[in-house]
Amino acid sequence: MAEITKPILVAPDAFKHACTALEAGKAIQRGILRASPALACRLFPLADGGEGTAGILAYHLKAEPRRALVHDALMRPLEVTWYFVEAQKLALIDMAAASGIQLLSHDERNPMHTSTYGTGEVIKNAIGAGAQKILLGIGGSATNDAGMGMAAALGWKFLDAEGKVIPPKGAHLEQVQKIVPPKTQTEIKVEVLCDVNNPLCGPDGAAFTYGAQKGASEEDVAFLDLGLRHFADILEEQFGHTLIEMPGAGAAGGLGAGAVAFLNGKLVSGARTIMKLTGFYEALKHCGMVVTGEGRFDEQSKRGKLVHELTRAAQERGVPVIAFCGQLAASEEEWRKTGLCLAKQITPDGMPPDKAIKNTEALLEQAAFECFAEGNPCDP
Repeated sequence: MAEITKPILVAPDAFKHACTALEAGKAIQRGILRASPALACRLFPLADGGEGTAGILAYHLKAEPRRALVHDALMRPLEVTWYFVEAQKLALIDMAAASGIQLLSHDERNPMHTSTYGTGEVIKNAIGAGAQKILLGIGGSATNDAGMGMAAALGWKFLDAEGKVIPPKGAHLEQVQKIVPPKTQTEIKVEVLCDVNNPLCGPDGAAFTYGAQKGASEEDVAFLDLGLRHFADILEEQFGHTLIEMPGAGAAGGLGAGAVAFLNGKLVSGARTIMKLTGFYEALKHCGMVVTGEGRFDEQSKRGKLVHELTRAAQERGVPVIAFCGQLAASEEEWRKTGLCLAKQITPDGMPPDKAIKNTEALLEQAAFECFAEGNPCDP
């Protein structure tokens, strides 16, 4: 049995609706040390652009929290937190803080009627505070408005065939006939951290891939997809943006496309960018194993999600990786192809989802304990 002599890097993502990446990491670390107190662990929580990204970056970059009074996806008042690195004039923002699906009850979820307006308000607040660069995580959205709401909060206007201003939400995308920029626009560098690489439209686009889980019916999904295509055509006609097939344009209900069009933003891999900014690649040089995890491991995990990107980086450096998942929706052949030496579902068969969510940290700790109780879990 190979002995683990170098520190174990504990680097999970958040478990959606259950615990943050930091909470997940601490639970995994407790389980490892309970099984083998002599092992050295280094806590290194990560994200990929999804919900909680700004907080993870703030943890590593020592950013200060800032508060802003904005609106949620249904235009109700809401106070949110974003983060600021004063020395770099760098703002760290999650679109999910204002426009996230986790803020809405199941009955309230419908991307026909939700808006990214609140995300635009957070961006406006950051610009007012002196930010010169924004890192914008865009996962976890409740929206499908292609960033129209965000842009409206920053002064853009969307007009119908009669020249009337249209409320910025998904159901109105197909009504837009003219887009009017604000008279003055603040020059600011924006990097958009994507956790998926979906195009804007079509079978792999924003509406067809994510619309149903945001509360859209089959009819709504088809309508929203047509709306996104129409909106992209207007943007190309007026401003020359070619967005429909751009990888990541369909992230967050098309906010990826909207950030490019309205903020001159650059779409980047959330996982790879965050691993670089936090020093993860350097940390890999000094560890003997990485333990990671996410709420669900499935086909979407290959579309730029953290576990896939992390495993690829570790594999290139000869470092084995273990992943704990709330739900493991992949065969052993499939997850081994990604480079993992072990993938383990922490939820016992038959456990109701709501109970599993409430007990995620305890389940993670127990799974880690069981994996390391008999030595190196990556031994063949």
